[in-house]
Amino acid sequence: MNIFVAKLNYNTTETDLRTHFEQFGTVKSIKIIYDKYENRSKGFGFVEMNNDDEAIKAIDNLNESEFEGSTIVVKKARQKV
Repeated sequence: MNIFVAKLNYNTTETDLRTHFEQFGTVKSIKIIYDKYENRSKGFGFVEMNNDDEAIKAIDNLNESEFEGSTIVVKKARQKV
């Protein structure tokens, strides 16, 4: 399952995010989106987990929780059109 994570602290790294989500299961991939001109995080990214049950548990536990000084939004990512 692909998970959308928003309102990230601009200093959060992909390693930080992986560690935070791994408490709920195996993380397949992490991608924080960066501004190509300023080379700084846009404050959102994606976490991919292989197991849907683990992903749902992560969403339920992490949505609207505090992470590195920010209250993050965590939800199932919508499919690309």
